[in-house]
Amino acid sequence: MSKCLKLMPSVGMLGALFAHGVLADTAADTSTIITPLMEKPLAARTAAVASMVTVEYAPGADTPPHSHPADTFVYVLEGAIEMQVAGGELKVLKAGDTYYEQPSDKHMVSRNASKTDKARFLVMFVKDKDAPVLVPETAATHP
Repeated sequence: MSKCLKLMPSVGMLGALFAHGVLADTAADTSTIITPLMEKPLAARTAAVASMVTVEYAPGADTPPHSHPADTFVYVLEGAIEMQVAGGELKVLKAGDTYYEQPSDKHMVSRNASKTDKARFLVMFVKDKDAPVLVPETAATHP
């Protein structure tokens, strides 16, 4: 999925590419580049919504353990972050890296990997309409 697409800025062409799932280079000199980042099958839902947020961590900042009742897609925009779900390995993600969490994952580590530079990332959640995007872990659910 690391292949970039160079396309003429044409709505019809973009629509045709997405409708047919075609991802191929074109020979045309263009001003639009589409870079596929990640693709995951999603959990079945009857009333799914998508929500996008940016998160900015100050140097050394983190988020306590939590879960996301959603398919969660992360794209690092700036700096470096550390992510880990229960039972998974600790991952260090830098600008341009992607990360995915399943709705059943417990997010144990989410922090800025740097003590001196900020980190910023884009998060897209695909979730049930009324579900929150973040549920803090409590002492009862995580001793």
